[in-house]
Amino acid sequence: MSFQSTGKFDLVICDIDGCLSPESHAPINESALSNIAEYNRKAVALNDRPLVTLCSGRPVSFVEAMCRFIHNTKIPCIGENGVWLYDPGSNMFEMDPEITTEHLEAVHEASKFLRKKYHARGVTEQPGKSAAVTLYHPDTEYLQSILPVVQDELLDQGWPFRVSMTWFYINCDLQHVNKATGIARLFAQTDIDPSRTAAIGDTLADKFMADSVNFFACPANADPEIQTSAHYVSPYEEIEGVLDILQHLGGEQISW
Repeated sequence: MSFQSTGKFDLVICDIDGCLSPESHAPINESALSNIAEYNRKAVALNDRPLVTLCSGRPVSFVEAMCRFIHNTKIPCIGENGVWLYDPGSNMFEMDPEITTEHLEAVHEASKFLRKKYHARGVTEQPGKSAAVTLYHPDTEYLQSILPVVQDELLDQGWPFRVSMTWFYINCDLQHVNKATGIARLFAQTDIDPSRTAAIGDTLADKFMADSVNFFACPANADPEIQTSAHYVSPYEEIEGVLDILQHLGGEQISW
């Protein structure tokens, strides 16, 4: 299982929230997403451009659906910030083998702990996570205010979590699992040369992606701090920025 193009890059690893779709509950730009699908169809048919795959903190079922939509039929996608690889060729799901039963028990206990403390305050958990806990509240400022408290509480319990904030969520991920470990597993399974890969992201969590590839880019809406790690920042936001980045990488005019 591999993919090689005649261009400079073989693979583009793209985040979903804030890149291919809004992180909020706003609708996805299905027309622009269809252009990504057409881009991937041409990548497979012509071998003249890098294929686009996904790397997201979203539950793997959401990542699978997006993988199908963008017509990635060859290269695994990464879900739940490195927990899962989904292989669209075999339809197989693989959890990081370094995640033990003890780690999963810690996730379960942390979920119960955080629900007991914060559910009455309107904080909910994003459903579908297997080895992480993601918290949401409609008032983003409130969620930001409890971030350091959640960090301290999980640390005090002795649970092995890395706690970080995206635009609208608090992610509590296992410390030894991240987008970089997911990308390393992807490279190992596909024999793709990291020097022929690029990535697209928009938040500080995507630094793991930036450090794993040869070229990193951001849409215009990206966090200013992660933009400092980018080789290219598009003047366009979200998926229009992704299309612009793909054009920048491959040279072909892409309409959106």
